[in-house]
Amino acid sequence: MNDITAQELKERLDNSETLYLIDVREEYENEEFNIGGKLIPLGSLPSSLNELEHLKENELILYCRSGARSGNAKLFLEGLGFNKVRNLIGGMMVWRSTFKG
Repeated sequence: MNDITAQELKERLDNSETLYLIDVREEYENEEFNIGGKLIPLGSLPSSLNELEHLKENELILYCRSGARSGNAKLFLEGLGFNKVRNLIGGMMVWRSTFKG
C-alpha cells in the first residue's frame, strides 16, 4: 500500500476516522510527543504480533521519528501477510514541523 503524508493523516484524524496507528519509536520518544498511536517499539514488534493479528485485514498506519524505523516495520509486517500497511512519510519530524506541535 502507498505510504501516507502528514497532511492526509491529519485530515483523516480531523474527520474522526477510525484509524489504527502504531508508534514504533521508543517509550521516551512517545512520552515526549505522540499523536495517539499504540506504542510498539520496533525492537518489540516481533514479540508483539499477537496484539496486531486481529488487525491483519485493516489499514495500519505506522510512524516513528523520521519514517525509517516505521518503513522497516512496514516491510516486516508485509512479509507476514499484513497487506494494508502504510508508513507516515517523514514521521514525527514532518508532523511537528508541519503542524507546530
